Amino acid sequence: MATRKAPATPNISADELKTYYHDMLLIRRFEEKAGQLYGMGLIGGFCHLYIGQEAVVVGLEAAAEEGDKRVTSYRDHGHMLACGMNPDGVMAELTGREGGYSKGKGGSMHMFSKEKNFYGGHGIVGAQVPIGAGLAFADKYLGNDRVTFTYFGDGAANQGQVYESFNMAALWKLPVIFVIENNQYAMGTSQKRSTSSPEIFKRGEPYGIPGEMVDGMDVLAVKAAGEKAIAHCRAGDGPYILEVKTYRYRGHSMSDPAKYRTREEVQKMRTEKDPIDHVRDLLVSGGHATEDDLKEIDKSIKSIVNQSAEFAKESPEPGVDELWTDIYADVAPQDEDA
Repeated sequence: MATRKAPATPNISADELKTYYHDMLLIRRFEEKAGQLYGMGLIGGFCHLYIGQEAVVVGLEAAAEEGDKRVTSYRDHGHMLACGMNPDGVMAELTGREGGYSKGKGGSMHMFSKEKNFYGGHGIVGAQVPIGAGLAFADKYLGNDRVTFTYFGDGAANQGQVYESFNMAALWKLPVIFVIENNQYAMGTSQKRSTSSPEIFKRGEPYGIPGEMVDGMDVLAVKAAGEKAIAHCRAGDGPYILEVKTYRYRGHSMSDPAKYRTREEVQKMRTEKDPIDHVRDLLVSGGHATEDDLKEIDKSIKSIVNQSAEFAKESPEPGVDELWTDIYADVAPQDEDA
């Protein structure tokens, strides 16, 4: 069932290219600012940056439709921004402030948005995979033609619950796309040393789940693969696996010195495969934007990111009374007369 084809070159307009450039650069600048705030002690706990992987989520969000769902791991800030969540609320949550998406009580790994169909941000490795299958089960039950993007990494791909989810998703033909964001190092161990099979997308074969490998540093290739996977799910043919080969420039988290790889390796990826530079080159070489146009986009994004940092700094810390709120859900009776 596994396929490995060169991605089709999609017919993309200049405006779409500019949107992808803008969205990836927003994630890059936001994460750089988050790294600065962490270094200043304004962000505590864990902080996992998405720098280098921007094309994955921007490409798949470009293929998604209104009402589709997404769930991911703790490296989640980019996913929030790509699906339209407010940078102010994201940064305020990172800094533990009242204006954050979880009122400053959740931090990096615990943000949700019902409005944007974003279901986290999960700190337990691989825990989001069965949740994603569950979201897809609900959509199939309701018959609403929605698709769920379930993101996890190459390290999480070795967790047992992933294969339990594969089995159920295939058995019930759930409309879920399992997106393996393969940044090649999991927490700090290379895929070669930790994973027996070099092509993780083929692990769906025993369950009859088709899949393919995609260049995750090319936003257009990701979008094309996403459209193919979505069409498969919406047709009622069950789940699909996308192994998106990407690369993170920073350590696993802000506390990781990343000594398991060389500076030369990282620099080579930055120089030759950077996803933002790739789109920048397409815009300039195609005559769709000038250097001055791109500088204006960057200036605008820096303003948005600086505003989010200022909003976070000015937002108060949650009050002590908030400690006892949002602990249990208020469940409304199914029958108003009951």
